[in-house]
Amino acid sequence: MSYFSDCFAAGYACLSAWADLLDVINVYPVTDGDTGTNLRISLAPLHNGIENGRATSSLLARCATGNSGNIAAAFFQEFCQAEDFPDLAAKAAAGRDKAWQAVARPCSGTMLTLFDRFASTLASITRQEHLYGPLSIALQDTVHASSEALPELKEAGVVDSGALAMYLFFDGFFRNLTGQNNQPASIVDIFDGKLAINDSFQPTSSSCYCVDLTLQANDQQITRKSITDMGQSVVMMENESTLKVHLHTPDPDGLKDQLNTHGDIVQWSSEKISQSKRVQPAGTGTKTALHIMTDGAGSISRKTAGDYGITLLDSYITEGDNSRPESLCTPDQIYPLMRKGIKVTTAQASTFERHQHYLSVCQRFGRSLYLCVGSGFTGNYDAVTGWKRKNDPGDLLTVLDTGTASGRLGLITLLTARQSKKGVSPAELIEFAGKKIDKCEEYVFIDDLKYLVAGGRISKAASFFGNLLNIKPVISPIANEVRKIGIVHSRKGQLKFAMQRLSDRFDKSSTPQILLQYTDNEIWISKTVQNQVRDLLPGAEILITPLSLTSGVHMGPGTWSIAFASTI
Repeated sequence: MSYFSDCFAAGYACLSAWADLLDVINVYPVTDGDTGTNLRISLAPLHNGIENGRATSSLLARCATGNSGNIAAAFFQEFCQAEDFPDLAAKAAAGRDKAWQAVARPCSGTMLTLFDRFASTLASITRQEHLYGPLSIALQDTVHASSEALPELKEAGVVDSGALAMYLFFDGFFRNLTGQNNQPASIVDIFDGKLAINDSFQPTSSSCYCVDLTLQANDQQITRKSITDMGQSVVMMENESTLKVHLHTPDPDGLKDQLNTHGDIVQWSSEKISQSKRVQPAGTGTKTALHIMTDGAGSISRKTAGDYGITLLDSYITEGDNSRPESLCTPDQIYPLMRKGIKVTTAQASTFERHQHYLSVCQRFGRSLYLCVGSGFTGNYDAVTGWKRKNDPGDLLTVLDTGTASGRLGLITLLTARQSKKGVSPAELIEFAGKKIDKCEEYVFIDDLKYLVAGGRISKAASFFGNLLNIKPVISPIANEVRKIGIVHSRKGQLKFAMQRLSDRFDKSSTPQILLQYTDNEIWISKTVQNQVRDLLPGAEILITPLSLTSGVHMGPGTWSIAFASTI
């Protein structure tokens, strides 16, 4: 176990808690709103501390994505290998050098400048107990200065999101290392006036694609020189015998043809760069009764959460040595692995990480409502109520134990977020949420019992006899427990069961909200199931979303679910 293991976990937790804001103020090098997201993915190997610095260094290179993620990974590949306090400064300098070398055309005023200031300040302080204050002030000054360093940042009126991200990480790291137990000053106050993009700012349009790839190069030195001219925002890292590359290009197919002359592409992803949706800071735009927060265990996609201004609190999905926040995983990444028999598990965020999220939401948004996954399913309710007793004297965070998960939790949260924008009072909104908790129902249809066996939910004997008889149980998460509602023997039987339950609850003229959830069966859900629900209830609002991965990993591919609520 690394001497600094807990420090790395604390740093990641502090960065993660403000990742949504980092996305909002992401202006440079393009306004694509993904700095926080990419850093959460790229630095996820640090979220639970580190066992071995060398192994973590290699994993960071494999996980790195996006411009900011690749630059940060280059730095932390070196920094994570520090063995004791005297070694920190040397590893910080090595990481700084590696980060600058990774960028084909480095630019001051970004996280690179913060790495400079970090390394030089760390080298000037020889005693651990004297470190935190001077380092914190130096890094704050560097982040403040970034708002004037680049034309884009100056015009937008914000600090550099990458520099701010690294400040958040190092603040958490060194608060842990030096035993700072007092509550830190809010970054909303520290960087007041520099955390919201000016209304007059017009981002430069882009027709480029963001490409991340790994190349088995014939000659790394020659290839590095050639790639420098193949695109914009080029970042390159050597990892063992491969070259990890990030860049922006208007012609990904042409880029691939060029790269094929330099070696073998062993990993490739390409995504069109889209200008980030302008998200209004707290206190502006459409007024809401309370800011809404919920757990990733509810079936709400990251996009839907962004559209409605909902904060999602993630658990982690783990496969092998790779762990990612669940809202940053997709069904097509997870379920094919499970069908191949590869073990995929879930894990809660650390208590400290959860506490950082509660704190950031209160500091950023003020009065908020946390619709918590049922206390019978996770320890989240105990974690937040424990935090409130010590850290929320102003009662900014109202917490409801919904007793639910999956689609019920997702639908309750979505409807409450909508209601919050209708001019209701906080008390009225809390009452509305309570009624939805009582009125929402959900039925989950399991396709294969072996995944529940793998997760320890049922015995192997039960699975054997269940599959022998072709049993497909129907379950419902209610009142902090999962109850078996029925048994069917086929997909056709599942659909018949669902339609009968809807028919029992609603007449033809009803207008309920219905949430259909899929695992790896989206096409069947969006066509067959949706069409039958539409025929039965023409006035229903039908929404389709992936089943919460927290649930999907335990219940397996082929599972699907239907949640519904009557209008009130």
